Order: sequence, then structure tokens, then C-alpha cells
Amino acid sequence: MSIGMLINLMQGGILRVIMLCAPVLGAALIVGLIVAIFQATTSIQEQTLTFLPKMIVILVMLALLSGWMFSVMRGYTVDLFSMIPSLAR
Repeated sequence: MSIGMLINLMQGGILRVIMLCAPVLGAALIVGLIVAIFQATTSIQEQTLTFLPKMIVILVMLALLSGWMFSVMRGYTVDLFSMIPSLAR
């Protein structure tokens, strides 16, 4: 295995991790900003008010995107396993 191949494998893995985490974290960020603006305007400083909406949005996003996430990870895993015979030479 050459250094270039190893770098490509690591780069592909990191890219897929970012690609899979970005929609969920982005949705949580948007909901967090909306709740923070609401708290700043109403002077309500309740901790559960920030936690619960984020948790619900994260669970909904995971439920909606789980099929796509699974197919992306399955494709990467199949690619990795298909490379094993070429690495044994």
C-alpha cells in the first residue's frame, strides 16, 4: 500500500464523516440559534428550553436521513472490502 493510497482512504473517510454529520449538526445549530434569539427577546433562561428542541430535531433528522446515511456508509465499506485483494499482492 502506497502513501498516496493511504491518504486517499483517510481523506475519503473523513469526507464521509463530515458529509454525514453536517445535516444533523446544521439543523441543531439553526434550532439552537432560533431558541437563543427567543430566549434573548423574552428573558427566559430555562436550560430545558434549549435542550429539548435540539434533541427532537436531531432525532427527526436522524430518522429522515438514516437511509441515505446507511447507503453512503455501505458504499464506502464495500469499496474498502473490494480493495483488500489488491492490497494482499
